[in-house]
Amino acid sequence: MSYESKNLSVLAYANGFTLWHYASTDTAAAAEGAGYFNNAADMLRVGDMIMANLDTDGTAASGVLLVASNVGGTVGVSELTTFGGGA
Repeated sequence: MSYESKNLSVLAYANGFTLWHYASTDTAAAAEGAGYFNNAADMLRVGDMIMANLDTDGTAASGVLLVASNVGGTVGVSELTTFGGGA
């Protein structure tokens, strides 16, 4: 699969920072991949955080992705920092 805009939602916004939530059946490796969030480039800013629930139909992984770059419509995120028992 690929990024789906319907699965990205705002949890909180303050002082130019947005905390997002994203859920997908895609793996963490896919979501961390170059350009995965490009279709959201007009909304995501460097420093925003995405609370992610990934691979929801397989070996679930939950954690935080940091928006590390957003240049010319190309979004880069950090590797997933996991929570709890998720891989």
